[in-house]
Amino acid sequence: MDSTLPTCIIRHRRENLKKCSLRGLEGKKDFVFFLYPDCVQTATLLPDLSRYVVLDLEGEELSTKDSDCGLVLIDATWRLAGKMTKELHFLHHLPKRAIPQGFQTAYPRRQLDCKNPEAGLASIEALYIAHTIVRRDCSLLLDNYYWKNEFLQKNNGKL
Repeated sequence: MDSTLPTCIIRHRRENLKKCSLRGLEGKKDFVFFLYPDCVQTATLLPDLSRYVVLDLEGEELSTKDSDCGLVLIDATWRLAGKMTKELHFLHHLPKRAIPQGFQTAYPRRQLDCKNPEAGLASIEALYIAHTIVRRDCSLLLDNYYWKNEFLQKNNGKL
């Protein structure tokens, strides 16, 4: 796993950390967090993203052919994520990859700002699915996720 690129998470500064599904991943060696909008002005502090793909609702489905790529995940509400995506110009040239359809969220929320509410997943759920698809270790990813068992049960056999 030494050659695996870390997963880059760009988190909006207004993300409610009490409700954030990614809590507990900060400081882990395979994840790097960047705060938005700070990272817009300090894009030079980001790693070389030339071998990365952006997790998005649009784009080609993520598959094992992306296993050598790093993953970029935008962590925010749907409304804020849309604004972030437009402003994060350094991501515009990266390929977009979508989580395959059919997965269900266990996170209890209303998705009024989502283009496709049925496809909406909590960030940790999307990350778990993505890491599974690209064959990265995800055995501990859901450890701090309150709805872990419900999520795994709803998606049993889909991975």
